[in-house]
Amino acid sequence: MGFSRSLATREPPPQASGDDIEPPQEKDTQGSSVLPTHERKTHPHRYVLGLFRVHSAGESGRTGIHPLHFFRVCFKSVCTASMMVNILWPFVPAAIVMHFARPDLHVWVFTLNYIAMVPSANLLGFAGGELAKKLPKVFGVLLETTLSAVVEIVLFMVLLHNSGEQDLIPVIQAAILGSILANLLLCLGTCFFVGGLRRDEQVFHEAVSEVGTGLLLVAGFGLLIPSAFYTALKGALNPKFTLEELERSALTISRATAVILLVAFIAYLIFNLHSHNSIFDEILASDEAQDEDRDQELQRAKLTFLECIMAIVISLTCVCMSAVFLVQEIEHIVALGVSDNFMGLILVPLVEKAAEHLTAVDEAWDNQINFALFHCLGPSIQTALLNAPLAVIVGWGLDKDMSLNFEIFMVVLLVLSILVVGNFLRDGKSNYLEGTLCVLVYVIIAVTSWYYPGVEDASTNQA
Repeated sequence: MGFSRSLATREPPPQASGDDIEPPQEKDTQGSSVLPTHERKTHPHRYVLGLFRVHSAGESGRTGIHPLHFFRVCFKSVCTASMMVNILWPFVPAAIVMHFARPDLHVWVFTLNYIAMVPSANLLGFAGGELAKKLPKVFGVLLETTLSAVVEIVLFMVLLHNSGEQDLIPVIQAAILGSILANLLLCLGTCFFVGGLRRDEQVFHEAVSEVGTGLLLVAGFGLLIPSAFYTALKGALNPKFTLEELERSALTISRATAVILLVAFIAYLIFNLHSHNSIFDEILASDEAQDEDRDQELQRAKLTFLECIMAIVISLTCVCMSAVFLVQEIEHIVALGVSDNFMGLILVPLVEKAAEHLTAVDEAWDNQINFALFHCLGPSIQTALLNAPLAVIVGWGLDKDMSLNFEIFMVVLLVLSILVVGNFLRDGKSNYLEGTLCVLVYVIIAVTSWYYPGVEDASTNQA
């Protein structure tokens, strides 16, 4: 157990273990649980493992690991929608059993693992959010986004590893762009719509929207270049400039672009964590202050630091297993008539982004629109500047032709989506009409991609 001391007598030393120094406690109205009081004047210094001070919004009032409390907090999560997703947890063991017991039932194995990824990703998002609340605001949001991106990175790596006789690179390429589209149109549109239901409009800070849309435009430009290069020269082939040379040049350009985009991602991190950290901290602090459920959030039972780590490990294990089993069934699902493009552009991003979408929508509902923007634009930027280049570089190391030579159809969708969202963000305000339009654009893309032929039938980036 932790303890508290008065600063008038002695400065408390950092703790060597546990979540934080236990604050003065109070029982709830029913006397069934112990909750922290969240009064900073009483206990201004709390440390985790002697490394950093826990912000009051992340205090749990406990130390160590308490199994029953851990399961209860994880199940209740942070909102009703997230709690309802946790009802899907029985699908996780069912998916594992089905994979080993009946591997011949490909549709069932794919469906069960597809559903199982949702509660696993939801727990990962919840645990990441709990950990983020214990950290400085900007660093916490970036860490939470990175943890959520692990699901996507795992899927990309498994797809790359299994891309042998069955060429899964088109699925990866579609999933990269589909992930960005899901965040920009579906998630952001839903946030605008849900937030607009409770108020006429929501106002967000221009620094968040301008930096986000600027980086997305640069990323869109970088992702477009290899495809434009290949398509422009594909009709000019001759004995001196052969198809093999064109494909080799496009692959080299993709790898160089991947390295450059990684540099842009590093600059993005420095911008957020160092040079403009105070600005974004103030923006998010203001957002936190206007949270309409702030009192309930402060009194909500929370995970300790060690419980956050345990939840992250459990959820990552389940996500990785479901990702491996899911990818192994993709070729059988594609053989049934589902195109590579629809699989990567719509199906894969929807399941991998489920946790991020729930978090962002809940924040928009509570009038924390800047937090919601961070959770929509941040993952899109991370996919474009980190995850996609990482897939290219890992493919390079595995001697696989993973490139940024996307289907022109998909790249056009990406660039147009960035322009549409950028136009909505330009005035610094949002309403439910703008949200509805974003979601409808995403539905149009989903319908179109269903009818888009597979790579083996028609393609703009293949010979």
